[in-house]
Amino acid sequence: MTTGTVIGGGPNGLAAAITLARAGVETTLLEAGDTVGGGLRSFEAIVPGLVHDHCAAIHPMAVGSPFLATIDLERRGLRWRSADIECVHPLDDGSAGVLRRSVADTAAGLGADGAAWRALFERPVRNFDKIGPSMLGPLLRVPRHPLALAGFGAPTPLPAAALARAFRTPQARGLWGGVAAHTFRPLHEPMSSAIGKGMLTAGHRFGWQVAEGGSGAIAAALLAEFEDLGGRVETGARVTAANLPSADVTLFDLDPHQVATILGARLPARVRRAFTRFRYGPGAFKVDFAVEGGVPWTNPDARRSSTVHLGGDFSEIAASERTIAAGRMPDRPFVLVGQQYLADPSRSVGDVHPVWSYAHVPNGFAGDAAKAIIAQIERFAPGFRERIVGTAVCSTTEMSRYNANFMGGDINTGSKDPLQLVFGPRITLQPYDLGVPGMYICSAATPPGPAAHGMCGFHAASRALAKL
Repeated sequence: MTTGTVIGGGPNGLAAAITLARAGVETTLLEAGDTVGGGLRSFEAIVPGLVHDHCAAIHPMAVGSPFLATIDLERRGLRWRSADIECVHPLDDGSAGVLRRSVADTAAGLGADGAAWRALFERPVRNFDKIGPSMLGPLLRVPRHPLALAGFGAPTPLPAAALARAFRTPQARGLWGGVAAHTFRPLHEPMSSAIGKGMLTAGHRFGWQVAEGGSGAIAAALLAEFEDLGGRVETGARVTAANLPSADVTLFDLDPHQVATILGARLPARVRRAFTRFRYGPGAFKVDFAVEGGVPWTNPDARRSSTVHLGGDFSEIAASERTIAAGRMPDRPFVLVGQQYLADPSRSVGDVHPVWSYAHVPNGFAGDAAKAIIAQIERFAPGFRERIVGTAVCSTTEMSRYNANFMGGDINTGSKDPLQLVFGPRITLQPYDLGVPGMYICSAATPPGPAAHGMCGFHAASRALAKL
């Protein structure tokens, strides 16, 4: 019997384990934490019964994942839920850029920029079923539908700042900038458009949905699938160089530094060099709130959306992202706010609601960003402070303790600068290979990168099976 070990139980580790088990490999998944899930874990905090997501919260890429589409998720207890509006980016004058599920409806709300929005998204959204597998795969692989993919991919090498010039209104520019900022990179850099374009395309096609009961429900569904295939899970099992199990196939859902530490001299020198030099991006400083009556946004659409981006106009967002990339904390950081309870009321307790937020901060930021986050929310929702029942803070240090892949609070598992976005931890056409027979890396450090889609794990495991 062929044996497999997967080290790390995040969404990619679970996807890799399922892929191996489906192929008849006797697979064991080892997770250092008390539960599997990685960034897909939920918890009750502040008020008993109030459900918060630890990290991943909104899932446009997961709903459209070709790997997750192979699982009967509803049978596994996972149900997707949507708010009335997908995402809102409020401005200081009370207006906002508003992302709706329909491209046409979004364009209609953007006035003079409606035609530009349609030009960017109508065709890729219509062709998503053709281009989705290529979007969520290694970027240098020959696509099955090259012409359709070209319609999506042509703008992605551009800096987000260059693409912003396609828009004339502050509402459209702000909406675009807020989504592009998910790359955690300066918006004047090449390819800083790629993640934003992918998120918006998937979001228009599937919605920016949440998992009913919390993002942990996604991990629970994957775990149930794996165990039904005969897979074995051990939690509290931290792997080191001294206790690395022997198996025909080993996949690491770990960041490259951890892989290099475990394998040491077993890695070819060129791979070890690349992994020890792997670059991390800015961090996330997270604050969960219990809020009585919800957030009193000035813009009414923000009161109906599961996601609100706070950063002012495009120029302010761009300046903030440049500042954190340079290792300095801005006075007004870019802040993401999740109101998942608007899509999934089961997370609330009476009129007290869980509000999820994090600010972009320098990697390893040692200060307290909670006041800056509250100030940014208060800026667009006067009276917010008075509604706060309680808070739970997760600093960049605590973020990396919660998940060792999030070094310095880097929830993307590595800087998504142009080289690492395209190639992963090292420049190669085989981003999952470690140069050690039977061993592969499958974390979000590899293409296609972060999110709950599981595609890094699926592609790495498929590569391992092909090599067998």
